This record gives sequence, C-alpha cells and structure tokens, in this order.
Amino acid sequence: MPAPAAPTQPKAPPIGTDADLLQLEGMSPGVIRGLLERTRFFAGASPLKRWDALAGRFVVNLFLEDSTRTRLSFSIAAQRLGAEVLDIAGAGSSISKGETLVDTARVLEAQGASVIIVRVKAPGAPHTVAGSVECAVLNAGDGGHEHPTQGLLDAYTLAEAQGRLDGFDLSGLRVAIVGDIAHSRVARSDVAAMTALGAEVICVGPPNMAPASLTALGCAVGHDLDAVIGEVDAVQMLRVQVERGAAMSSKREYVAQYQLDAARAARMKRGAVVMHPGPMNRGVELSDEVADGATSRIFRQDTVGVFVRMAALERAAIACEWIGGHLS
Repeated sequence: MPAPAAPTQPKAPPIGTDADLLQLEGMSPGVIRGLLERTRFFAGASPLKRWDALAGRFVVNLFLEDSTRTRLSFSIAAQRLGAEVLDIAGAGSSISKGETLVDTARVLEAQGASVIIVRVKAPGAPHTVAGSVECAVLNAGDGGHEHPTQGLLDAYTLAEAQGRLDGFDLSGLRVAIVGDIAHSRVARSDVAAMTALGAEVICVGPPNMAPASLTALGCAVGHDLDAVIGEVDAVQMLRVQVERGAAMSSKREYVAQYQLDAARAARMKRGAVVMHPGPMNRGVELSDEVADGATSRIFRQDTVGVFVRMAALERAAIACEWIGGHLS
C-alpha cells in the first residue's frame, strides 16, 4: 500500500511579510524587486488566467478622492485574484455624515473586509488606518505624500523599456521627472523606487514646483528641461496640480519652458522613453505628437498597473496567511 502523500506546504512569502503597502520610502530593494518580479509573472500570463489568492474574500476600494485608472486597476486586479470588490466613495458614505476614516475602516473590517485600499487627500491617513485594523491596508495615494503602486509600475515600465526585467537593476539609467514635483505623490514614490534600484533621478520644473528641498528625497533638482532632455533614458511628465495649490505665473511661459513637444522629444537619447502617470493635460505638459508617439509608454503604464496591483494584493494575502501552497 503506497504511503499517503505528504500534505501540501504553503509557499514561503517571496516578496516580504508585511501585509500593508503604505509607502516605498525606506522599503528595501529586495522587497521592491520581489514585487516587480511577481509583476513580471502576471504580465507574462494569459489575460484570461484567474487565480484564487483572494477567493472567498472581499476587497474594499475606499476612495475618498477622485480616481479612474487607480481604482479601476485595483478592482480588475482583485477580481483576477478571485476576490469580490466593493467600491466606496466619500459622497453618500458615513464619512460624509461625520464618521471618522478609522471608524469607517473598522466597520468594513468587522463586516469581513480582507483588504482595504485607501485613497485620501490627507497625507499619512492610510498609515493611521493600518494602525487601527488587523486587515491589510494598501495606499492608493495619500495627498502629496506617496502613491506606492504607481511608483512600482513606473519602475517596471522603465525596466521593461530599457531591457532590465532580468533582475530590475536600473544602475546607469537616468530619469527626469518634469513638472509639478512639489505637489506630486507620484514623484516621491518614483524617486524612492527608481533610486532603490540604482537609477539616477533629476526633478525638473519651475523653482516653485521643483524646490531645492527635494534633494532630501535622494534626487537631483534642476530648472532647465533643455539642459537634460538629451541626457536621460526616460522622461516622466507630470501635470500641474492646480487643485493642490500649484500655480503657473503664465501658462504660455510654462509651456515654452517645460512642455515636452515634438522638437524636444527629437533631442532625446536613442531608446529613451516618455512616461506620464495620468491624467494628462494635453497641450500643457506634453503635445499630442509625443503622447501618442513611438517613444510613449503612457498607456503601457496603465496596463502594467493591473499587474503591479495584483502583486501587491497577492503579497497581502500571503502575509496574512489567507492562502496555502497553491500559487503558480
């Protein structure tokens, strides 16, 4: 009589053991690479493939700030991992009646939420939520602080464009982040992810949008796009965030100095690519020809966003021991 089969053992968490994803600043390069390697796995799988990492669980998109691509990609990612998804916006929620964000999160946890994805205007709010609930909390953007999954997908897109998917070593690459850096959570997460992987980042914009204090993030700061456009391997363009207090002294002057138009794009290095986290303000930070041109990776970023968020959600599932040893 054959011996009984040994019980299936859970796989060891390959990408860190922290269920939450709140920021990239301070995250080890090993954990960042682990998330990007899992992103590469999902990117290479059939779009019809479904996994059961979150089967029987539900994920809440608690978005108290407007979003299209981030909320949608988190929803798609969760569904591809087998979860049910609940979307909650500020309008019509108990928060609009005066309930605190923490109490709302506690209610969601009490009703069975396994993961709460938080997007808010207040910097640090996802950290507060994570300290108040036992379920996993993922930061989908908190004010001008960070947007960690965007930073990861931007780093992946850069690595893919430059042939660095094997190991995600970005050493020797230079990236310019251009525009309203001061109010950009994306820029902060990009700097954290890209420099952790070895890239050199320079933030470029008017002095009020790219202050010298940004060097504390580990990047260089400049104000002359024309001086760097021919020296970088990627340009990440950012919109001017008027809703967060950014101000242009003159739109015409801003466009003249900082728009990535066809003439500037023609001076980029061979193989250099154009990126933008969206939403784009065409005709301001970049022209139609560039946004839709051969060097643009803008819509590829949106595709990669689903795979990155799958990796982040799977990491949360592994860390919280919701699944066993049945991952592909």
